[in-house]
Amino acid sequence: MATEKAVSHIDKLTNRGYRYQLRIVYKSPGGGFVKININIDNTCSETEVSITCAAMSDELNKVIASLRALDFKLTGVKNGQTFILDASRILYIDTVDKKTFLYTKADVFETSMRLYELEEQLSTNDFFRAGKSSIINFNKIKSLKSDIDGRIIVVMENDEKLVVSKQYAGFIKARLGR
Repeated sequence: MATEKAVSHIDKLTNRGYRYQLRIVYKSPGGGFVKININIDNTCSETEVSITCAAMSDELNKVIASLRALDFKLTGVKNGQTFILDASRILYIDTVDKKTFLYTKADVFETSMRLYELEEQLSTNDFFRAGKSSIINFNKIKSLKSDIDGRIIVVMENDEKLVVSKQYAGFIKARLGR
């Protein structure tokens, strides 16, 4: 388990506002240490993320993919209204009777996109194919359990149970290091 230490202090108080720095240091699964510096400055006009590293790694690629996911949007229709949805809010995607649906914790939206199109666009954001007609957001899985014939039963954040077929269970196993 990664150890985490947070150190914070106020850099500078001014009559125009404030500046605050938060520093988090933790041991990464790869064995090295990761330092995260967050500088909060109310005079700043736009957010900037800067990464300093010796070389690219799988862990760093995951961080970059997570940052991209924050800005990825999909559209879904509910009750005749079109909604713009953050991809990170979507628990899973399912196709029923040639219609594709986006499931969030509390709502279901229909989308005109095909499942294979969504799979291509979301694959770098921890979404994976779970079966012939479904895609799951790995980050929204609450728990999982092995089932018969190599399938995996996943419980999502909304307590809904989904089945990952044997054919697609490899993604979860690889992600968990098994």
